[in-house]
Amino acid sequence: MRFDNFDMFRTLLKQRSGLELSQDKVYLLESRLMPVARKWNLRGLEELASTIRTKRDEQLLQDITEAMTTNESSFFRDSNPFDQFRKIVLPHLLERRATTRRIRIWCAAASSGQEPYSLAIILKEEAARLPGWRVDIIGTDLSTEVLEKARQGVYTQFEVQRGLPVSYLVKYFKQIDDKWELDLEIRRMVEYQEFNLLNDPAPLGRFDVIFCRNVLIYFDQDTKGEVLGRIAKQISGDGILYLGGAETVLGITDKFRRIEGQRGIYQPTGDDADGAIAGGAKRAAVG
Repeated sequence: MRFDNFDMFRTLLKQRSGLELSQDKVYLLESRLMPVARKWNLRGLEELASTIRTKRDEQLLQDITEAMTTNESSFFRDSNPFDQFRKIVLPHLLERRATTRRIRIWCAAASSGQEPYSLAIILKEEAARLPGWRVDIIGTDLSTEVLEKARQGVYTQFEVQRGLPVSYLVKYFKQIDDKWELDLEIRRMVEYQEFNLLNDPAPLGRFDVIFCRNVLIYFDQDTKGEVLGRIAKQISGDGILYLGGAETVLGITDKFRRIEGQRGIYQPTGDDADGAIAGGAKRAAVG
């Protein structure tokens, strides 16, 4: 690929999604954008680049952005974050929200829905502890295509066997031919919205728990700091932020601090912050 074309794609993706694409990712462009070129009846990436320069078709730009930013997901991915949610985060919120009996959860970059649906299944399993409670789960992504797949809640055999316990598969899914359809009641527990993390999340409201796992790794340092700064404004003082296991806030922002003894979860700093979960998390880790 010509360097000027690669640079154009890189600039386009940075502006539209925050994705930082290094020179060694030419193969990624080729593998993900060739289907887009074929969809638009173009011979290859060079013609795709030429078309972008001469015809700034918004749907074409959207197809390119979605193709490059759609990432794989799986149910109960890495398992530990969901164990933390069940054993540490949920008890903390049940105690702290006893008056309002309301919890709001945001799954940023929700992809095809496995993460928010995993949380919904946990909450369904814990329903005996939640009588009279309202729990909102908002799943967002900039890809309209994966959001539609998430709303449908239909997954392949390969997708349901990645991390999903067999007991949950039997209990919450119905087999239709060679696919598995998630129970309507679980699907209704999650609301999906199109949202770009480069934008202001204020219209989404304030949240008690925010999952932003395995997203920051695609951004440069400045963009990471900006995204975390915006997230900090939308999380409650005693709320919980989830990042991926390989991600950190160190050297990026002072808006969050790591919870002692727990990997991948953080609480806000500042005047409104309330670190009450730290002691409980430490006890849970010891226990």
